[in-house]
Amino acid sequence: MSKVAIVTCKGEDVDPDTPTLLRTLREADVDHDLVIWDDPAVAWEDYDLVVLRSTWDYAPRREEFLTWARGVKNLVNPYDVVAYSTDKHYLSDIAARGHRIVPSHFCDIGETPVFPDGDFVVKPAVGAGSIDADRYTSSEHEKARAHVDRLHAAGRDALIQPYIASVDEVGERALIFIDGTFSHAMTKGAMLNVTQLDRNALFRREQMSTAVGEPDAVAFATALLHDAGYGDLLYARVDVVRTPEGWALMELELVEPSLFLLFDQPTADRLVASIKRRLATS
Repeated sequence: MSKVAIVTCKGEDVDPDTPTLLRTLREADVDHDLVIWDDPAVAWEDYDLVVLRSTWDYAPRREEFLTWARGVKNLVNPYDVVAYSTDKHYLSDIAARGHRIVPSHFCDIGETPVFPDGDFVVKPAVGAGSIDADRYTSSEHEKARAHVDRLHAAGRDALIQPYIASVDEVGERALIFIDGTFSHAMTKGAMLNVTQLDRNALFRREQMSTAVGEPDAVAFATALLHDAGYGDLLYARVDVVRTPEGWALMELELVEPSLFLLFDQPTADRLVASIKRRLATS
């Protein structure tokens, strides 16, 4: 019988999606284990499919994570996607393909930061959720430079973006795709309106709500995925925000995004059906 590894990281109750996913796998008679990506006791060759889900501790040690991912057979999403999507420098590639992104200035280690007018955000180029990200006003450049310096001192490149006002008004739109087909949408409320201590998790559940995916937002995300060659992945999440020019990409989440299965059982069903199809051809 084929067996699936659902891959997470160390911690208690890491991902609210996990109970829903594991229950749905059981109901579909899919043999599976929940395993930790950096557990040396795991025999990865014993699994017919290795599904990345909540490996949320990779950011400070991305190279170690990539080395692990490169050595795992039958990994989904696959290694090349992992390498691409775990570093937000991919935004430059997306922009070069002609797709609208939130304006992004990368301040790599050793470079001097340039801050936009108005409110802006400083975050690590390799990071998860809003951890190590902060919002600054035009009068807080000194604090923002200190933030960049801390990231550089830790060996991390920085990303500087203007703060998009619509996030406070209508939030971000998270568009979830299974096998390249739009599944459901969520609204992510503003995350940078509380202290780091209050947002250590990848998302605050009270900041999430179900949404109807606007047709133009879904079309934007679908075109972006297909143009980048990622139109047939097991899962993808495209986070977009509304700007005066139209929808713009905030993040392209292809490795370990929350899929918000807790809010949408049909998506869990579709995900498990897609896993079973992959098992049948592995």
